[in-house]
Amino acid sequence: LAKRLFANGRKDFTALEHAARTREFRPVALGGTATITVRNAVRRIQSRNVVARLDGSDAVLKNEYVVMSAHWDAFGIGRAINGDSIYNGALDDATGVAWLLAQARAFKALAVPPKRTIIFLAVTAEEAGLLGARWYGEHPLYPLAKTLANINMDAMNTYGRTKAIVSLGVGQTSLEDVLAREAAKDSRVVKPDPESEKGYFYRADHFEFARHGVPALSFLFPGTDYLGKPAGYEQKVRGDYIARDYHKPTDDVKTDWDLAGVVDDTRLLFRVACEVADGSTWPTWNTGSEFRARREKALATGKQ
Repeated sequence: LAKRLFANGRKDFTALEHAARTREFRPVALGGTATITVRNAVRRIQSRNVVARLDGSDAVLKNEYVVMSAHWDAFGIGRAINGDSIYNGALDDATGVAWLLAQARAFKALAVPPKRTIIFLAVTAEEAGLLGARWYGEHPLYPLAKTLANINMDAMNTYGRTKAIVSLGVGQTSLEDVLAREAAKDSRVVKPDPESEKGYFYRADHFEFARHGVPALSFLFPGTDYLGKPAGYEQKVRGDYIARDYHKPTDDVKTDWDLAGVVDDTRLLFRVACEVADGSTWPTWNTGSEFRARREKALATGKQ
């Protein structure tokens, strides 16, 4: 169809496709027109973010914050597929919510809380375009200029233990240095997103913190280099999930889930959060990060 459209505009599709691979390429008008009719049905839904707070133990630093987040929404009841209309959202993102609750329990169990206050944020309407996270970013309960970091989990690794943990947007922030140090204690390494072309860094709730300058770590299917599995195993399981279960009623709890990797990642990120909450230095955006200027302005003015 694209080739036919180009031909009707007397343009060479193949030549322009090759030209579009270069930095010098500029848009080319096809000289065509189109008539499009769109019928929209609008419905108004009211939802909520859910927030819990564990106050810091330091009289001064308790007014600074570390936010841990996951989105609690899925799709509810929708179009039936093979007779099933309940969109469970078990992996995406009930696993993330379970992670968030486990983090809260672990922090609560500490004999002495961290110096800084920990915020546990379950956001709504992620699937509708990060709306819950956007609302929090624009109406924060706790000043973003006093928020050191956001650690976000969007769908965990239910396929077993891994040598590497995958962090979205590797190269952005000094938080990755903390992550790498803590991972090394488990003989693990940090690797970048193997599917960065899908733009996951810009499609998860942490992005609304990043937009306001808060350094963030975010995780989606966070494992790679699976122990005892053949090369390419991570691509297979991720691909199978996307094709079979992603945003479908079949995203439910599977009897063959291996949660050992979930445990590893949960413990690792608990230590990272503790390090930040008790640390003497604030995380920063790396030189060249598109979010660095916003953070520097917020710290200079005291406003997010």
